[in-house]
Amino acid sequence: MAKVPQETIDRVRDAANIVEVISQYIDLRKRGQNYVGICPFHNDTHPSLYVSPVKEIYKCFACGAGGNVFTFMMEYDKISFIEAVKQLGDRYGIEVKLNRSDNDKD
Repeated sequence: MAKVPQETIDRVRDAANIVEVISQYIDLRKRGQNYVGICPFHNDTHPSLYVSPVKEIYKCFACGAGGNVFTFMMEYDKISFIEAVKQLGDRYGIEVKLNRSDNDKD
């Protein structure tokens, strides 16, 4: 199975601004040191999704969805972890090379 090196994952996560990324999907408004928006993961009628730029996480206090920038993209776009890392790597100019195990077929 192909894997992304941990060093690459860390570089992409450090480069990706969670507020900037999530703002491309939903409208966020600053509230204190965090941002809030309508959660895209359930039928939300008022802002219940909180995004913390300091902790680099998001959390919906209505449906419980939460995670980091990779988790958000995986859930919203219905993509794999590797695809999320690749998309963010492309966005931030970081080359994402996969390590392949000996069991992988060409």
